[in-house]
Amino acid sequence: MTVLGLSAARRPRPRARNAAVARPDRARDAPVAGLESRHAHPRPRRLNPEVAALQAIGWPVAADGLPEPAAWREALARHPQARPARVVEQHRSGYVVADGPERTFGVESLPEWQRPRFPPEQRAGVGDWVLIEDLAHHKPQIVALLPRRTSIKRGAAGEHYRQQLIAANVDTVFVVCGLDLDFNPRRIERYLLLVRGGAEPVVVLTKADLAAADPTAAPEADATRAMLAEQGVAVYTVNAKDPASVAQLAAWLKPGRTAVLVGSSGAGKSTLTNTLLGEARMKTSAVRAHDSRGRHTTTYRALLPLPSGACLIDTPGMRELKPTGEEDVAENFADIEALAVQCKFRDCRHGKEPGCEVQAAMAAGTLDPQRFANYLKLSGEVAGAANRLANRRAQKAEEKVLGKAINKRLDDKYGHH
Repeated sequence: MTVLGLSAARRPRPRARNAAVARPDRARDAPVAGLESRHAHPRPRRLNPEVAALQAIGWPVAADGLPEPAAWREALARHPQARPARVVEQHRSGYVVADGPERTFGVESLPEWQRPRFPPEQRAGVGDWVLIEDLAHHKPQIVALLPRRTSIKRGAAGEHYRQQLIAANVDTVFVVCGLDLDFNPRRIERYLLLVRGGAEPVVVLTKADLAAADPTAAPEADATRAMLAEQGVAVYTVNAKDPASVAQLAAWLKPGRTAVLVGSSGAGKSTLTNTLLGEARMKTSAVRAHDSRGRHTTTYRALLPLPSGACLIDTPGMRELKPTGEEDVAENFADIEALAVQCKFRDCRHGKEPGCEVQAAMAAGTLDPQRFANYLKLSGEVAGAANRLANRRAQKAEEKVLGKAINKRLDDKYGHH
């Protein structure tokens, strides 16, 4: 097994040019770390520069110098000639990966990822960690996708059920919404439904500096802050152009952490990214005057190392946010769920039934009717997507069984083929 991040007691063989991870001489440095007795206590060792560079872009390292997830260690053992890298850009023609804050290069994907029917969410996306092997006369080749710690997905547009990966292995999701004519609490609720999957959501309200911001947005924003506070979701109001204002987000941008920005076009994601980078690297554009909606200035997802030591994933604006069917509506609407269990009838539809606590709360002004309507809408969408997901899994299982039966018949008739 390749030893990652360990300073060997003896001098290792010279590593190949451009190799990202040092590999000790197995003959002289046996036993290999990671293959010792399960009862041995790992001793903390100094990281070598290559793994320190990986750690700077989010590589999780344990005390023994190996990656923390056990599944990642197993993958490294299966591919002893491979080295880890992180996907920083995804294009139709291939990927750009990094093995350090300032080291990026193109790689070729696995051949099966290029098949038309291959599930898109199972291909590598921005934020993913992959194992690559260097080839003599070609680009480095991806040989494995490491299991994701967290993932942010949405249902892809179209009639057929598909999932689309937004970002992988993130610690924090910044849900960005501008305090202008495009301010929409219901959209924030939809984003929170989709992004809760191991990563911590933080709502960032931008454009607090605009004097021309919609005056009616202020009371609505206050109500949204209160609602999110009840759910335990952090909310910050910032001027995306002001470094001092953006510094409020520093707690989620510490070294080794990864955050992703999500929000509609024109919300200020690219402006916020430029301020966090300390330079105008991302293209920005003005929003439309009559509704404050923006244009797609960011056209692809990209992972960017920040001066703070964190990594930030900027994403294009997303207007269509379809659930995948794996979301937990109850987690995002805990206030409504708590009222529902107090209704007189267990099967209360929260319409005109007597003793409905949900209707009583709306009548008393303690529950926003628009929030309840959005709850019903999202519940229906998640249920529909869950049905399509179940049908898809059943179909794939049936195809797998059928494929095995066909192969067995061919083997019985013609021998192993």
